[in-house]
Amino acid sequence: QVQLVESGGGLVQAGGSLRLSCAVSGRNFSGYVMGWFRQAPGKEREFVGGIAWSGGNTYVADSAKGRHTISRDSAKNTVFLQMNSLKPEDTAVYYCAAGRGMFYIRWPDPAGYNYWGQGTQVTVSS
Repeated sequence: QVQLVESGGGLVQAGGSLRLSCAVSGRNFSGYVMGWFRQAPGKEREFVGGIAWSGGNTYVADSAKGRHTISRDSAKNTVFLQMNSLKPEDTAVYYCAAGRGMFYIRWPDPAGYNYWGQGTQVTVSS
């Protein structure tokens, strides 16, 4: 059974940092893209960034570029989203997802992902 479990969310002041973790299990994720998405109330799910499990290549959305970084620890089967210089508009539920064999152009599309975590709430106060 494939599981993706996010952790690390919480309440932080604007300008602060958080590191989200996504622990994955249940299959070999070689060849998969691990994506981070977020969804604020009343808005569509939005791509934050992703990392190729095998090669470690990353792709970060423009809204996150320069502030957030994505990494993974293959030995611990964990993907990370390090978020810095947080803004109130970063408030959302953050999801980890896994999708197989996607080209970069498809990474931002939630439909390309087969597995999803339950999400973790991030709230940034002003």
